[in-house]
Amino acid sequence: MRPAPLFPLFAPLLGLPGVGPKTAKPIAKAVGGERVLDVLFHLPFALVDRRARPTVAAAPVNEVATIEVQVIAHRPGRPGGRSPYRVVVADETGEMQLVYFKAEGDWLSRLLPLGATRLISGRVETWEGIRQMPHPDYVLAPEEADKIPPVEPIYPLSAGVNARAMAKVVLAALELAPAALPEWLDPALQKREGWPEWRTAWTLVHRPGRAEDVSSDSPARRRLAYDELLANQLALSLVRRQLRRTRGRPVTGTGAMQEKLHAALPYRLTNGQDQAIAEIAGDLASPTRMLRLLQGDVGAGKTVVALFAMAIAVEAGRQACLMAPTELLARQHGKSLAPLCEAAGIRLAVLTGRDTGAARKKLLAGLAAGEIDVVVGTHALLEGEVAYRNLGLAVIDEQHRFGVDQRLALAAKGEDGLDVLVMSATPIPRTLTLTAFGDMDVSRLTEKPAGRQRIDTRIVSLSRLGEMVEGIARAIASGAQVYWVCPLVTESETTDAAAAEDRFAHLSARFGAAVGLVHGRLKAAEKDRVMQDFAEGRLKLLVATTVIEVGVDVPQATVMVIEQAERFGLAQLHQLRGRVGRGAAASFCILLTADGAGRTARRRLETLRDTDDGFVIAEADLQIRGAGEILGTKQSGIPEFRLVDLDRHADLMEIAHDDARLILERDPRLEGSRGEALRYLLYLFERDAAVRYLASG
Repeated sequence: MRPAPLFPLFAPLLGLPGVGPKTAKPIAKAVGGERVLDVLFHLPFALVDRRARPTVAAAPVNEVATIEVQVIAHRPGRPGGRSPYRVVVADETGEMQLVYFKAEGDWLSRLLPLGATRLISGRVETWEGIRQMPHPDYVLAPEEADKIPPVEPIYPLSAGVNARAMAKVVLAALELAPAALPEWLDPALQKREGWPEWRTAWTLVHRPGRAEDVSSDSPARRRLAYDELLANQLALSLVRRQLRRTRGRPVTGTGAMQEKLHAALPYRLTNGQDQAIAEIAGDLASPTRMLRLLQGDVGAGKTVVALFAMAIAVEAGRQACLMAPTELLARQHGKSLAPLCEAAGIRLAVLTGRDTGAARKKLLAGLAAGEIDVVVGTHALLEGEVAYRNLGLAVIDEQHRFGVDQRLALAAKGEDGLDVLVMSATPIPRTLTLTAFGDMDVSRLTEKPAGRQRIDTRIVSLSRLGEMVEGIARAIASGAQVYWVCPLVTESETTDAAAAEDRFAHLSARFGAAVGLVHGRLKAAEKDRVMQDFAEGRLKLLVATTVIEVGVDVPQATVMVIEQAERFGLAQLHQLRGRVGRGAAASFCILLTADGAGRTARRRLETLRDTDDGFVIAEADLQIRGAGEILGTKQSGIPEFRLVDLDRHADLMEIAHDDARLILERDPRLEGSRGEALRYLLYLFERDAAVRYLASG
């Protein structure tokens, strides 16, 4: 249960001063949530320094200044006209004007009475040679000077909430932050880094005394970032321990089915695949449960490695399941594995949410009776009605699409210790791997299987669109199939779909019924139907958004066109490119770029053109764009952090990783004084599930 001192932070923001039913919605949108905690975690991105106190004549133009002036005259705008209301103010060095647009009522004459002395703070501008300050941020009597913050943090806003209102709400949230929480930091680390205690850190960020206080590199910001990273690493370590808590049953294969698989494969496995299979076999034979990550580039042959792992389980008399993120991918896995399973004598079935009625009942009965060795499916494999006779191994494809809780639900299906192999086709650097997978054992496939051709990648200006379309016509005439991926316009699925629909209309005018369209707004059944038509050759050109990124296997597709490629992340472009080059014919990837694309964008695309090594590309993306950009893509599999800037705080990840491991070695149930404090940390960052794992031992 959440500790009582944290209750105020999880209260609705509607209770904060200045937040009513009207303002709650835009504030919640700006801060990304509807609780006081979300407001507290809303970090400033810039500062306004109001410490400069120049005279009117000395105030720098286009900078913020705080000036003491006397009110000289009011000059209201013409009634019904567009001219603003101007208030003339002055000091001993000269005059300036305060400018108000849409000034109504007599509030300005009350705010700025003639002859009164006022402190004004805002940006100084000039208009027709006259100094002016449009809509000053502060207008106060000199005795109220302490109400003007010397350094004012600036927060991201949304429509319906202004900077002043946001600052007020944040300070109200800060007041509700517990005055004292038990310290969860290692004292030696805290002293070495010079980090303030928790409440002080938040005060420095939201009530800074100087610009350095809100910098990503400030002790306060680094401490808060470390808190979030430590909560993440501790939760991952607890999940790992929970998965391995029950001792596994050693699984040792006879080699008979593996031998038949080797004979049935049309190619020889790479050294990397052989090594990964050996590592997995070692894990399976161990009395502790396997939790291994298999990282491999697009086309590196992860599924074949997984099949050998499942064959070992079946040889030992266990069942295995392979869980994919979509029905389309599950059926595709089933289709590609079927001939190999048949050759090896492995009884294979596919189960998705679409399987219903008598066929579903029969399949479930076969699983429960042990008549099926390997089942491939979606999250449907987690449903309560799906029972196994002797499930020993779970393989999870595209791991980042399955949350920790789903992983544990799957693990619970194995009564005497389920071994888990997770696969990811997103090559990510070590620091980022730690954020997503924590302390998992990792096997990496870095070679391509024999016969895989390098994809000819070219950067082409969007101004040559007409030439491109004619080139596509020639490719289709020669028997090729083509993907045309439309840009990620915004985070909105609707606008992405609109961009794809526009391109579909344009290409349909040229190619007619040979063109298909898929995007995120289509129903799953419709999407699958179009993909099936493309896979079976009824469609020659597929216009799509990034929904085709994962898991589509059409060997006869040899051309990938990516429109406005500069809008995509490098890792995502690499994933998309991997949709072609799966057959014997030469394949091409055309990166269509806008003429105005910047130098950095060009550099990224040249990296993609010059290498097909996903790990090299991932490292380059990290160096060029930084972690924040990489993590912005929905497919990255990295948790979204609120307080961490991985570009600036990457060094803290390794420390948090080691700290979490040491904590659980010394105090596995978090029962000591630091352990109790760390429970607060887990609740604060909503890793409640991890605390439940503690309770379950």
